[in-house]
Amino acid sequence: MNLTISSTNLLKALMDVSKAIPSKSALPILENFLFVLKDGILTITASDSELTLRTSLEVESAGEDGSIAIPARHMTDLLKELPDQPIRIKTVSDSSFECSWASGNSALPYFPAEDYPEIKSTGEDALKVSFPAESLIAGIQSTIYATADDEIRPAMNGIFFDMEPGSTTLVASDSHKLICYTTKDVEASEKASFILHKKPAGVLRSIIGKDIDNVEINFDSTSAQFTFGNTTMICRLVVGKYPKYRDVIPTNNANVLQIDRQLLLNTVKRVAVCANKASNHIKFTLNEGQLEISAQDLGFALAAYEKISCDYAGDSLTIGFKSTFLTEILANMSCNSLVIKFADARRAALILPAQEEAETEKVCGILMPIMIQ
Repeated sequence: MNLTISSTNLLKALMDVSKAIPSKSALPILENFLFVLKDGILTITASDSELTLRTSLEVESAGEDGSIAIPARHMTDLLKELPDQPIRIKTVSDSSFECSWASGNSALPYFPAEDYPEIKSTGEDALKVSFPAESLIAGIQSTIYATADDEIRPAMNGIFFDMEPGSTTLVASDSHKLICYTTKDVEASEKASFILHKKPAGVLRSIIGKDIDNVEINFDSTSAQFTFGNTTMICRLVVGKYPKYRDVIPTNNANVLQIDRQLLLNTVKRVAVCANKASNHIKFTLNEGQLEISAQDLGFALAAYEKISCDYAGDSLTIGFKSTFLTEILANMSCNSLVIKFADARRAALILPAQEEAETEKVCGILMPIMIQ
């Protein structure tokens, strides 16, 4: 292998795919980048066997084609210390290569590309969907925080992609809260679904650049492939059946609160300072035209309450919530005004954008209450 490439371009490519490099692996070869040079194109692969990232870039000049596995940490550490300049990568023996730049060079070991495991992608029966990048990032951002860490129910540890010909909904839940992000920008040819684990979802969100318009998704029953620009991500899907989330969305909560989202968020944050640090419990007391939010920690003699004006139609109601869950939901919505619909103190509250913003805000949430004394 013999090539010349910009150090900055190479470092950026390595940093993107390095998110798939395991910190420790039963297969030491996976702690390396796989470099494949062919016809002036360098393809770089990183994998932890569950998640694979691959990108390609043009080299400035190419000599002999070839493929080698390069130690990930050593290569990235070296490139981070180099200013932007052309660097030359050339194999000099059966086990080492030379990385040279204007004022010096470094000798590093490499391993045979044949030792790198074969990366399996989706099967021939995979369904193909084109997902606008902006909507995909927004959907992951709006739901990923609501995923669970549940060893017994692994399906809850990911984001559920529920695709229909008319719309697509991304869903996440940890049993305390449930978040749905719905977009009409994606039109699947048929009803289909898959569960994307939170780790690859987070990686995907972080590596999709602002210059990307669409992400092509191919998925079957076990794997998904996301392709955008010169980058491909392949990952295993979570196997399991996602709960029927539509069945738990309240449809007849008659007590309706309409309030400014930022006002409510700021008030909850202020009052929650005096909540018990273990439980984070806060209390809503709702009456016509007024919402009182209170919290207390008897162990440290702390207490706080704040009254704010609001538009409330319904019975007088006292209900408790975990403040951290509520602030997460409010902070991840973008609407100016929202509606919270209550049934009673024991049943879930439905959080929606106000009617005038329902078309632009694609997120809704369900939050379970807590028992208050």
